[in-house]
Amino acid sequence: MKDKSTRNGAAAGHVVAAGPSESPSWNILKRCLLVDGIAVVVMVVLALIFTDSDGVLSVVFGSLLVMAFFGLSLLVGHIFSKRMPRAVISIFFMTYFVKVVGFAVVLFAVGTPDWLNKPWFLAGAVVCVLLWQATEVVIFSRQRFLLFDDSSDSSDAVKPKDASS
Repeated sequence: MKDKSTRNGAAAGHVVAAGPSESPSWNILKRCLLVDGIAVVVMVVLALIFTDSDGVLSVVFGSLLVMAFFGLSLLVGHIFSKRMPRAVISIFFMTYFVKVVGFAVVLFAVGTPDWLNKPWFLAGAVVCVLLWQATEVVIFSRQRFLLFDDSSDSSDAVKPKDASS
């Protein structure tokens, strides 16, 4: 079967070899924010239809809280993956600790304001967590990572012994 849009079925132009994805954490962060942002808009509209402004504020508060804490690790991963690639796992671990402690501090410090509509707050937070995690898994699974750095200096490599000696 030939591609009739090009001459003799050949691809037009130079075909470039696929390389690693540029800034995987940044790509994941952008997509997660987009998907969660759309979900927040839908939930805000639903909260306006079925409840009052307290429901809307609760959805926005729960959603933004989740998006801020989940986005923190991806943002830190993006920043430090370029500067200190060998330390990224340790930095992710520290960021996770900060997220858990920070999330607890925010919830305990804020308490339960009078305007908080608990079901809508919970719905906003849970929907954002589920969509964020699903989006993160899908986008991460599509990322390309460079496993072997062929462009590095091969002087460090072990050279095979000559069979004749």
